[in-house]
Amino acid sequence: MNQTLLVELFTEELPPKALIKLGEAFAAGIAAGLTARDYLNADSVVTSFATPRRLAVSISNVRATSPDQELREKILPVTVGLDASGNASAPLLKKLAALGYADVGVNQLERAPDGKTESLFYRHTAKGLPLQTGLQHAVEESIAKLPVPKLMTYQRPDGTVVQFARPVHKLIALHGTEIINITLMGLTAGRTTMGHRFLSQGEIQLSHADNYAASLENEGKVIADFSARKANIRTQLQAQAGDDLVLMPESLLDEVTSLVEWPVVYTCHFEAAFLAVPQECLILTMQTNQKYFALTDANGKLRPRFLIVSNLATATPEHIIRGNETVVRPRLSDAKFFFEQDQKKTLEERAAGLSAVVYHNKLGSQAERMERVRSLAAYIATQLGADVGLAQRAAQLAKADLLTDMVGEFPELQGIMGTYYARIDGEAEEVALAATEHYQPRFAGDTLPASATGTILALADKLETLVGIWGIGLQPTGDRDPFALRRHALGVLRMLIEKQLPLTLSGLLNQTTALFNDNAAFTDPGVALSSFIYDRLRGILKDRGFSPAEVEAVVAPQPDLLANILQRLDAVTRFASLPEAAALAAANKRITNILKKTDQAAGKVDTGLLQELAEKALCDAMLDVSPKVQSAFASDDFSNALQTLAALRPAVDAFFTDVMVMAEDPALRANRIALLAQLHGLLNQVADISKLAA
Repeated sequence: MNQTLLVELFTEELPPKALIKLGEAFAAGIAAGLTARDYLNADSVVTSFATPRRLAVSISNVRATSPDQELREKILPVTVGLDASGNASAPLLKKLAALGYADVGVNQLERAPDGKTESLFYRHTAKGLPLQTGLQHAVEESIAKLPVPKLMTYQRPDGTVVQFARPVHKLIALHGTEIINITLMGLTAGRTTMGHRFLSQGEIQLSHADNYAASLENEGKVIADFSARKANIRTQLQAQAGDDLVLMPESLLDEVTSLVEWPVVYTCHFEAAFLAVPQECLILTMQTNQKYFALTDANGKLRPRFLIVSNLATATPEHIIRGNETVVRPRLSDAKFFFEQDQKKTLEERAAGLSAVVYHNKLGSQAERMERVRSLAAYIATQLGADVGLAQRAAQLAKADLLTDMVGEFPELQGIMGTYYARIDGEAEEVALAATEHYQPRFAGDTLPASATGTILALADKLETLVGIWGIGLQPTGDRDPFALRRHALGVLRMLIEKQLPLTLSGLLNQTTALFNDNAAFTDPGVALSSFIYDRLRGILKDRGFSPAEVEAVVAPQPDLLANILQRLDAVTRFASLPEAAALAAANKRITNILKKTDQAAGKVDTGLLQELAEKALCDAMLDVSPKVQSAFASDDFSNALQTLAALRPAVDAFFTDVMVMAEDPALRANRIALLAQLHGLLNQVADISKLAA
């Protein structure tokens, strides 16, 4: 019969940060093993369970016995298996015996071609295997592949030495109501598990695999499903927050969910005097050190209360609340102390200390690095007509907070604390903001710097990292990107595109490269880095919904100015929908191939050498269209420029039908190539439309 299968490992407390992956891998591994052995049906549903003290999986509609299989096994080539008389050879008899087919005669074997040779095959029906056999293998395979951060070695009472993430105490394997007699890590499967360490009434006997989650919840005070437990915590947090907003990053929710089996949320308080400390510091210490959830008002201002997720439900939670309030106070006091101590030195005084902080042994200290950033920021500010003094001052101070006690304790606050301390020091607001903003965007989808100075410094900082690290041979390889150069490249591109900055990519890279001229360990990354950046650009544009062909049309020419690249793409999209687009794209592709095969440089078109009516018509059409295209292009009206080109289609089609480009007369051939080169330039000002050709 098909029944629900349940497998559970009951353990000591598992590592919380690994629990989600362990639970998913445990379930997926067993399901994959059973699928491979044909115990599951198309409608079988796999449900993963994971709590601090258990990994489990429930799979519906599992067969008790795998189906019989019709097999056709190759035994041996005929030349080896049969002697000259057609009788079984010694190698054949030996092979059949080894396979368990000693009673099979030659007359039961099939002779059939097998590639270039004729071989002997044995057709037979293999009986299905009981679930116990398949499950034993599937569980062992799953356990062997679990992403355990660090294995523990321990000894069971019977002397068995076991390795696992944590000691395992019980094993359940139920198929419906029946125990499947598998063994694992010195344990034999049964139907008994344990509930909550304190709230449960003792052992829980499972009568049926379908009752697992309900029995644990009702009798054991355990919410076994990770997602259900997480949703329960989220609901309780929001209820306890009332009119306030609860800060619950997903990573913190996941970790807390991995620490409790029966979550209960309680409200705690801290002294309002601590609110004088930057709230980011208080929030971070509560989240990082204590796994607490901070609360803010509707305007985002921190409230002097916080929420805890306890693993213990009690009618008298006062001692739990008091204990957590006592624990958090020293943490908040430390943050207050660091904040007060840091203010005894200005950021300018600290900046000098960056000379003792190594950035990279081939690139010097942080002070040397920031001097390069300062120079680059001045160049960018000049190009943009921004305040050069603010940009240079921001670069001088941007990394100084790395030497503060607060950032030393909480590296995640770098930049944020720089903004606070810069304001306290009386620095210009744009200089203060740049301390935070120059790290932006920190991740995919993050906001860009809002201020002009912050944008300039963010560009300079990321470009210096890209060029410098690449130039000493530490470019990304495969999945490895320890210096986050992909993220830096994406940040540079997003700022150039989304802020429509009138800066050329080549100008920025050349200016940055020049900063390393005196470094003997540095090699100009040149074309390799440019190609890397344009590859990232392709990804950004595809993520915005443009087709690969449209993106390639715009990116293949490697445009130097990216401020208008989205307008170019929109124009290409509109052009691609025109009835003339396919023919012009194909013609442009043909022209590109002709020009590639031509050794001579294209000169000017001599109208006196135009003989065929079709080439004269094409020249006249180009003379008519060119001023309109140039005017539209100059005003960034790329859509109009491309649509105007559509008028050339009849003349282009006629040219390729009636004119022999590679004429025997060298002068005619050169003139026609010149005409095509002029047409090629006209067609590709906005984008390489040949990339739109199928």
